[in-house]
Amino acid sequence: MQLSGLPLIGRERERAVLARAVAGLSAHHPAVVTLTGAAGFGQDALLRWAAGLAEDRGLRVLRARGTPGETDLAYGAVNQLVGPAADITPEGPAGLLRTARDRPTLLTVADVQWLDPHSLRWLQALVRRLPGAPVAVLAGASGPAHLVDPGAPGPLPVTRLLLRPLDSAEVAAAVALVCGGPGQERFTAAAADATAGHPAVLHDALRRFTDAGHQPVDAQVPRLRAITAAVTADHATRALRGLPAPAVAALRALAVCGDLLDFPPMCTLLDPRPEHEAGLRETLEATGLTAPGTGAALRLPGPEVRARVLEEMPADERADLYARAAELAHRAAVDDAAIAALLLAARPVGAPWAVHALRRACADALRAADHGHAIACLTRALEEPLDREQRARLSLELASLEVVEAPEAGDRRFARILRSPGPELAGARMRAADLALARGGNDVVRRALADALPVARDGERDALTALFWLAEMGRHDDTDLLLHEVPALPGHPASPAQSGVRAWELALRGEDLLTTRALARGAFADRGDEGALLLPRLVACRALCLTDDLDEAAQRLDVLLAEVRRGPARAAAALVLTARGELSLRRGRSDLAERDVAAAERALPQGHWHPLYAPYARAVRILVALESGDRERAQSLAALPDPDASWNSMAGAHLLFARGLVAIADGRPVEAVDLLLAAGRRLLRLQYDNPALVPWRSMAARACHALGHHQEAQRLSHDELALARRWGAPSAVGWAELGVGRAVREERTARLREAVRLLRATPATMACTGALIELATAELDAGRRQIAAPLVAELTRLTAAHPGSRPATRARALAQRLGRPPSFTGHDRPAAWAALSEAERRTATLAGLGHGNRDIADTLSVTTRTVELRLSGAYRKLRISGRAELRALVRSMEGYNTDVA
Repeated sequence: MQLSGLPLIGRERERAVLARAVAGLSAHHPAVVTLTGAAGFGQDALLRWAAGLAEDRGLRVLRARGTPGETDLAYGAVNQLVGPAADITPEGPAGLLRTARDRPTLLTVADVQWLDPHSLRWLQALVRRLPGAPVAVLAGASGPAHLVDPGAPGPLPVTRLLLRPLDSAEVAAAVALVCGGPGQERFTAAAADATAGHPAVLHDALRRFTDAGHQPVDAQVPRLRAITAAVTADHATRALRGLPAPAVAALRALAVCGDLLDFPPMCTLLDPRPEHEAGLRETLEATGLTAPGTGAALRLPGPEVRARVLEEMPADERADLYARAAELAHRAAVDDAAIAALLLAARPVGAPWAVHALRRACADALRAADHGHAIACLTRALEEPLDREQRARLSLELASLEVVEAPEAGDRRFARILRSPGPELAGARMRAADLALARGGNDVVRRALADALPVARDGERDALTALFWLAEMGRHDDTDLLLHEVPALPGHPASPAQSGVRAWELALRGEDLLTTRALARGAFADRGDEGALLLPRLVACRALCLTDDLDEAAQRLDVLLAEVRRGPARAAAALVLTARGELSLRRGRSDLAERDVAAAERALPQGHWHPLYAPYARAVRILVALESGDRERAQSLAALPDPDASWNSMAGAHLLFARGLVAIADGRPVEAVDLLLAAGRRLLRLQYDNPALVPWRSMAARACHALGHHQEAQRLSHDELALARRWGAPSAVGWAELGVGRAVREERTARLREAVRLLRATPATMACTGALIELATAELDAGRRQIAAPLVAELTRLTAAHPGSRPATRARALAQRLGRPPSFTGHDRPAAWAALSEAERRTATLAGLGHGNRDIADTLSVTTRTVELRLSGAYRKLRISGRAELRALVRSMEGYNTDVA
């Protein structure tokens, strides 16, 4: 005899009670035994076992079962008992009691919870008359068995047995029996956990697992859990088919919000609300589908069961239930994430609180880097009734988020906003164009922008015109997408957006540095929505980089980054971070550049960049890797395939230039020349001649010189010098002088000295470092060691903060040629220096080399206050009064007498 397919494992106590009841019938001892517990806990199996035991003893056995289909059929269960005994009638139990005197009788009644009222009263009357009669009544129920009338007179031999889940030892026994051998420890524990000791679920899961040919080993735990989840869901489906409508409705409500609300408030979702909530709860608990939750809550275990409970519900009814549950959860002050989860499956509720909850849940999801959920929340918010401005604002946020998950959908959304009419949406249209083009845009966005221009007015027209020409500026495309006449940018625009774009245009062409600088600064004028656009200000910052205003550009970029990080504009944030990384490279801060390109990659992974911007982002990453000394990383990035759309773009020229530098570093001058000249051709096609943007001529000249093509090297380097002088930025001229010095041997030293002189006065530290390396090398090659010594000392100071970088490696090599220590490892280090902590030593070294507190804080990724505290501690331990003495100490440890502070 088996229990839900298993032997009666763990039911020894119940079997002993039932055996005594059967044995007592021979001595005319009546008995009443109730077996209760969740469905599937073995009530039927125990009743069958007791019936078989009675039949083996020659006792009469009568069987009945309550069914959901007969709950309204009078005496339905009793009619199952009276069949073979004509003298037993539904009108009363007297006939059964009379015949039992000659033949003791066992009655088994299964599923008492489904008995019709007449049958229940008949059995209750029988139980009241049992004393002295050789009759035993065994009743099984999923839930309370109400066979005994508490008000009945006289003693009754009643035993109530509550069936419990199987414990871990019993589960282990079941595993060994069904699987043909003992299970491993973790497997058995997983079986107990996944089934919660439910005998029927355990048996079915183990049977399916074994029939599929699996063994009960720990490696199969995931497969066991998957099978158990499916079995649990199947049991839920069977249980639902036998429940009355109120119980099914309650289970559906539990599936929706049982984890969030206590049982009584959850019942308010039922229509009509049940009069006897306690009885309903007992019914639900008896199904075996529920588990106690926190407090007075009742919940369904696992998503599979919840899905089965809801899957046969009509979609509109399900959406309505979720909506009512969301409103109830809102009134109960449930957290936003839970409310949003309900709203995602609900019909529109038409209340402001729903939009607020979804937006807050979106923000939480973004903080957790769950962008898919954030998009789902905003998409659902747009289904609610909104005014046009609210809808446009949410659509902008959503399109900005879709840049990773669904960029084409985001572009279409931007385009719809651009085509939305009405003066109240002017700001939204400008913002849509700005963000769409910050992602890279596509033909859909460009056409929408062209469509929006003819109907735009005043500041909006100025801004959209600026953005249109900015979109055209970075590409060379013979396809005419201009559907309407677009006015050209004025030479000296008053509009902030047009000022920024015009400044960038002049900077790219290398024309009129002073006007470029003034226009770039004009881009930051505060003129409402127009002055708040990102792209015009971003290109204005890049123009300031080319005018040598690096500090100002850095401050402006910091402001831009803070702005874009307040919203979900990930593409815009990645673009700003990349531009800041390029600026940091120009300043010789490869550490900060590494930080920014890494942050840009987190904001927008490499595979999600638009093809028009992806080459630029990759080019900056390559240059950062080269300057940081990570040759392998630079090579792997350079080897990646090009996006097709980059062929005629300015960004494509950036990438070709970066690849050319990798080829130079790898000693492949022929390939380097091809790449650098290809970059130049693209820029010339776009009419961008400014060597401060991409000094392709001087680098190509360097590769030509290495190949012995000296005439071509001289031509390229002198062309760059002429263009740099036309532009007038000292760093561009200094770099061009450096290029001539590399390419023209007879002018080498003079040109290099001029390059160093010019570059020292600029913030272009990377270029200055390169010039110092070349000049120090030239002086050493000529035997002028005394002239080379201060140059090498200066190099050591500039590169000490980044010892792994390529310039630092070159500086150490030059110091070795001088026969002087390149780092602070000399024997003249004071004893007090060893008393400093590693953090204090690093901070003191940087301060002694002339770096300011803010610069040190950026390098070490700490606050300026931390720098101040470390220096105070270092001064105290070294017994010095301040920075002047610290500089002298660090210089003495370098082994140089030259003042390089």
